[in-house]
Amino acid sequence: MKTIPKPLVMVNQWSIVTSVVIALLTQSAWILLIPLIANLSSLLIGFHPILVIAKRFLKKPGSEYIQEDYDQLRFNQWLAVGFLVVASISFFLKWSNLFNIATVMVGLAAFVAILGFCIGCFFRFQYQQWKYRRNNSATH
Repeated sequence: MKTIPKPLVMVNQWSIVTSVVIALLTQSAWILLIPLIANLSSLLIGFHPILVIAKRFLKKPGSEYIQEDYDQLRFNQWLAVGFLVVASISFFLKWSNLFNIATVMVGLAAFVAILGFCIGCFFRFQYQQWKYRRNNSATH
């Protein structure tokens, strides 16, 4: 099973939260492009520039930290990228309400994850349970 050290996951979450706070305070989406491009790059080509830099600051080898599930993190990244794309596009279209809603949602999800509850994990688990129940009921 592929995993990622928790400190690197936290750096990514803090980069989202920080950019969201700045975007909301300035009412500008430009700062959201940093986590958007970093996470999209990670999803599409496997290169996350923020984590490459952050990895240099780990005091121990990555394997010595608590690990997070890679597949779950990719699912969460797709959710974050989706909200960041909606926020960015709505900003450029001057749809301020949608910009604020999408920005707050991605920021809140990242902040709640920092506090220890993963909203994306909850939704993925519910989806997996639904698929399991659907497949089992079809075979019986």
